[in-house]
Amino acid sequence: MKINSTVVLTLILLTLMLGSGSVSAFLGFTMGSSALKGVTSPDGRPTTKFASNKSNNAQQGGISLLKEDEILKNVKSRINGNANTSNTKKLDDDDDETKNKKPEPKETPQEVISEKLQPGFPVAAESEGVSLSVQSARYSGGDLLLKVKMQNKGADSVRFLYSFLDVTDDKGRTLSAITEGLPAELPAKSSTFTGTVSIPTALLDDVRNISLALTDYPAQNLKLQVSDIPVEK
Repeated sequence: MKINSTVVLTLILLTLMLGSGSVSAFLGFTMGSSALKGVTSPDGRPTTKFASNKSNNAQQGGISLLKEDEILKNVKSRINGNANTSNTKKLDDDDDETKNKKPEPKETPQEVISEKLQPGFPVAAESEGVSLSVQSARYSGGDLLLKVKMQNKGADSVRFLYSFLDVTDDKGRTLSAITEGLPAELPAKSSTFTGTVSIPTALLDDVRNISLALTDYPAQNLKLQVSDIPVEK
């Protein structure tokens, strides 16, 4: 029986291919095994990993984990220590400041009021047991200040509306004025009330005396007329 040369050649090639594949697989397995020596699969369990890390840390550097209670105690002790140190330092600073602090001389208020008291004070008027008196006149800045006292000796309370206060100069001209401290109502059998009436000095250039007129509100039974108040500069 005659063997075909083509078939023989084909069988030889298949044999060589199978042999080379087997050799390549063996060599690859051998080399892979050698490369993976000492490599282990990771442990996915947290407790095991934590225990392993703790053991390794203890072996390598002697590092130990602190408990939560100990950490809190250390933090509190440090906070208390810093607070005590801060308080002690503050007390020492206060003592030093007290020692170094020298008593400062009291400042004497600068006299800024040009006051001129004139003869004839007080100037007073009385009506129905209610009295109105001007005790003094003084110039302060750009105003003339009249010190005024009021008292009700009557049995009934009396109300006032100071927008009705009439201020005139010796030439009959009406002057603008502002009241401060005077009561809106004088009770019966009252004590003395003190206030001020301020008039701009620009209105008093050629004025020697002024007059005040006030009545109660709303009855208008009283007529308090204080005349010839000296205001000459």
